[in-house]
Amino acid sequence: MQITKNTVVSFHYTLNDADGKLLDTSAGREAFAYIQGQSMIVPGLERQLEGKKAGDAVKAVVPASEGYGDLDPSLVHKVPADRFGDQKVELGMQFQAGSEGGEMGVFTVIGIEDGVVVLNGNHPLAGVTLHFNVEIKDVREATEEELAHGHVHGEGGHHH
Repeated sequence: MQITKNTVVSFHYTLNDADGKLLDTSAGREAFAYIQGQSMIVPGLERQLEGKKAGDAVKAVVPASEGYGDLDPSLVHKVPADRFGDQKVELGMQFQAGSEGGEMGVFTVIGIEDGVVVLNGNHPLAGVTLHFNVEIKDVREATEEELAHGHVHGEGGHHH
């Protein structure tokens, strides 16, 4: 069976950046499962898996714009360090904060200099070209219940 809209796809993957640095892998875990066409994985990978079948190996290069997006400079903020009170702030720490529009987001500390903390609200992989090595394990029709719930049930998916 080919990967088409509303099929459940199970696959193992390795994800690297353009320099070959390992970003994520399913090695040692269950295969990752998703429903095709439901925006459960980055759009560029979903598009490149369309039409493939179980047993296929896919090398997919996904530009940032089709992955986690390009870097948005408006999501980088400089905040006075005293706004953190007595909390010790270190590079890489993450904070949940509200934006001016009232939306909540996760911000990562990317710099600390002269009493100012630089926070980045972009996804950690924004601006990164993604290099996936995918091995498709299984393709099947999604059940009505899976489509209604919006996620995969059973192996590699959500259990009720």
